[in-house]
Amino acid sequence: MDTKKVWFVTGASKGLGLSLIKRLLKEGYKVAATSRTIESLEKEIGASASFLPLEVNITDEKSVSTAIAKTIETFGGIDVVVNNAGYGQLGTLEELSDREARENFETNVFGLLNVMRNVMPHLRERKSGHIINLSSIAGFLGAFPGWGIYNATKFAVAGLTEAFSAEAASLGIKATIVYPGYFKTNFLLQGSLRLAEHPIADYIEARNLEEIHDTQIIGNQPGDPEKAALAFIQLAENEQPPLHFFMGSDSFGMAGNKIQLLQNALNENEALSKSTDFEK
Repeated sequence: MDTKKVWFVTGASKGLGLSLIKRLLKEGYKVAATSRTIESLEKEIGASASFLPLEVNITDEKSVSTAIAKTIETFGGIDVVVNNAGYGQLGTLEELSDREARENFETNVFGLLNVMRNVMPHLRERKSGHIINLSSIAGFLGAFPGWGIYNATKFAVAGLTEAFSAEAASLGIKATIVYPGYFKTNFLLQGSLRLAEHPIADYIEARNLEEIHDTQIIGNQPGDPEKAALAFIQLAENEQPPLHFFMGSDSFGMAGNKIQLLQNALNENEALSKSTDFEK
């Protein structure tokens, strides 16, 4: 009897998604993988009875529902969903147009919701499953000038996943938020990262951080995508997977610093915080 889980992975033609599906197939799992073009997946993976490449626009609910139905028809079910599709949008809050901001939310948040909404009837019926949503360390620590809209999308992913975890607990469905740090993928390259169409020179901090990413961080990311793939599998095979998982030593360290800042703020303002209650 085949007890290997069936995985449904979005944004799988490059980056962490591609590393993950390659490892999954090597380990004998069945994998449905989505991308904007099937050609990009077929070029990277080739043909296999365990592999179902799917051309999907995650912002189109019909496209998503069709892909999920085809996966269930092909493999008999879905056990693990990895919402990995998304892109980075750089630009300060003033610089980015309404269209640029909304497009980033449309993909990073509402595209992810399309997948969750359409896979849930199947998972509810089975009373099992695990949804792994990719946030970012920028979805926990927002102090990156010029990353505000992207940060906001990833904070939103974390928030909705926390709520989902509470909603789905009695249904036997698990959820994990993954907060990756910097991994040596093409995320910081053109195609996965968009710059503001109309930059404003006054924003020195944002321009400096863009330059640092371009000249110092690209090529020197500490995270290994192959090890990340193994971590995803370990999360999915865990009987009690964590709700929050900070992936990479840089993410782990930055999260610890943020937690300490929050604890300090609580301690320093305890009296003022509690002064707003009604008198007992």
